[in-house]
Amino acid sequence: MDDNRAKAYAARFDKVLDYIEANLGETLTVERLSQVANFSRFHFHRQFADYIGVGVARYIVLLRFRRASHQLVFNRGARVIDIALEAGFENPESFSRAFRHTFGRSPSDFRRNPDWEDWHTRYRFRIPERKQNVQVEIVDFETTLIAVMAHRGPVEKVNDSVAQFIEWRKASGLSPKDSVRTFGIAHDNPDTTEPAQFRFDVCGEVAAAVPPNPQGVTTGTIPGGRCARVRHLGSHQRIAECIYPLYRDWLPESGEELRDFPLYFHYVNLLPDTPEGDLVTDIYLPLR
Repeated sequence: MDDNRAKAYAARFDKVLDYIEANLGETLTVERLSQVANFSRFHFHRQFADYIGVGVARYIVLLRFRRASHQLVFNRGARVIDIALEAGFENPESFSRAFRHTFGRSPSDFRRNPDWEDWHTRYRFRIPERKQNVQVEIVDFETTLIAVMAHRGPVEKVNDSVAQFIEWRKASGLSPKDSVRTFGIAHDNPDTTEPAQFRFDVCGEVAAAVPPNPQGVTTGTIPGGRCARVRHLGSHQRIAECIYPLYRDWLPESGEELRDFPLYFHYVNLLPDTPEGDLVTDIYLPLR
């Protein structure tokens, strides 16, 4: 397959993957998905599995379980029956059986004690980098006082730090997610950093210094200054598709120089309140 044909083939799969992500709450038939990709429905199963590494029905279930997992852990008030129905199951019993078959644990067990590192092993698909035409803006970011939950260790365990930060938010009331901004500061690239050395800060805007607390949240600052900003739409799992073009393509051509502060994210909306396909994340690259 020549390069142009390969790119066209990849673009058709990008289209169907975007469609699945945006319509997880709908009925997703093979006939409809093959039409979106402009493939023969008779061969779509095989083409999808060969390209992604998992069958289309299994892929859809796993994406629905991904949202269900976040709801179980981060929305403790949500009933299992409601999570099951939203995931496309007729009753909590069938949802629990399928969840246990996938993750080796019941939804209730996962809610009580999630093992995110093991959970991530189910989501290692064979998806090539999806090409993004990033739109870069140069903006001035104002110095912002933040509460910081420092994560140190494998990227797969970041959700454990997120849970600690949410616990602090609820207990302190000092950084309510509905009225202030939530950030993530990426000190390292998880693709090139040893898991034990990976650093990521989970942050929320605050009005004053953070008092001592059992969760270990501290006070920090995002310094003001010029930044390149790119808006990423969709799952946080695909955010690198906007980051790499920013570094690889835009930065060398722009003539800009980087400031001595890590790349960071402003999460305009958040899981599990927002479906993955509707997530909006602004990526900031600090410039001199």
